[in-house]
Amino acid sequence: MNWILPGTVLEMDRGEADQAEAKISSLFLAGGVVLSQVTDLTGLEPYTVQNWVKRGFLPPPVRKRYSRRQLCRIININMLKSILPMETICGLLGYVNGTLNDESDDLIDDAELYFLFVRLAARTDTGAVTENALTAALSHYVEPAPGARDRVENTLKIMLTAYQAAQLRTKAEKMLEKLKEEQ
Repeated sequence: MNWILPGTVLEMDRGEADQAEAKISSLFLAGGVVLSQVTDLTGLEPYTVQNWVKRGFLPPPVRKRYSRRQLCRIININMLKSILPMETICGLLGYVNGTLNDESDDLIDDAELYFLFVRLAARTDTGAVTENALTAALSHYVEPAPGARDRVENTLKIMLTAYQAAQLRTKAEKMLEKLKEEQ
């Protein structure tokens, strides 16, 4: 079943969500990605990404190149912005990663968080996330500080719920459009 990789414009088979990490990581074989590649992948306008950097939502690119970690932060924000206010998104990401433009205090790499999310989202669709699915997804996660696992788990639950809410909202909007067409 075709699926748009959350937060991006990339289409892939939902059953191949485990390959999303390899697909995104392959873009970094020659180093980071430039702003035009970020906007091509996310559908965002360049000024939006630059504004997020200026506002401290992510560290600035190095030599005009964004790292895999930065790209995944951008994708996470992009995915959540249709359903949550920006302040809430920043608070949520700060809950697991402290100061958003400082990667040294992160409890989890943004790329690891995103790919955990993708694997869970592909399996849960619009259903509830089971504790077993979360436990399995976090089985290889090593806590850098006491309580980090709980913070990451809570963040993933909120991200999944927000994503599912956005999916349901889109479904409702399509249903409303269909009603308008029938009138």
